[in-house]
Amino acid sequence: MSLHLISFKTCPFVQRAVITLKHKGIEFDVTYIDLADPPDWFLELSPLKKVPVLEVDDEVLFESAVINEYLDEITGGELQPKDPLARARNRAWIEFASDMLGNLYQMKMSKDQERYQRYRAELEDQFRRVEKHLGDGPWFNGEQFTLADTAFAPLFRQDSVADGKLSVIDPAILPKVAAWGKRLLELPEVRDSVVSEFEDLYLQAMEKNGSYSLNRLAA
Repeated sequence: MSLHLISFKTCPFVQRAVITLKHKGIEFDVTYIDLADPPDWFLELSPLKKVPVLEVDDEVLFESAVINEYLDEITGGELQPKDPLARARNRAWIEFASDMLGNLYQMKMSKDQERYQRYRAELEDQFRRVEKHLGDGPWFNGEQFTLADTAFAPLFRQDSVADGKLSVIDPAILPKVAAWGKRLLELPEVRDSVVSEFEDLYLQAMEKNGSYSLNRLAA
């Protein structure tokens, strides 16, 4: 079986798939595209015109949650709870994490203070909800590392750019979230799930978009 991942270098949804691939030790190759100018072959291949796309031999999978469940199922399924209700609950939180990623992106790329504060307030409220859900850890479901962890990890990676100077996570307010995020970022599969130039590319995108957030670096 051949696995070929199509990626954009700063996409957090692709990062989810890479984390799972690396955690599971699955061999794959990757092609990077520019989503601002995608090649015609990609537009033909991807029904939603988005990444990630995973080619499995001659078949095409899309949507990061679907890709991750497939990767887990073909390698033992230990990244999903066995209980159907717990598994469904994780799927719901993975969707919640996707919404958080959207709010984080909108906040980081906002050009003015009003939009920045609006998305920041939404994100802070979402983090408070996650804080209430988390137990004693070390992972989202406790002792078992699951696809929920792989879904949230890119959120912490993108929040941590610029040495955390732009982070919305206050450990005094969100101690469980902060500790969980730190543990995730220390995992080799999370650390190595982005390209070496990720930090520069992300900050360049913020600068290109006239990000209000960057004012905090200059202050």
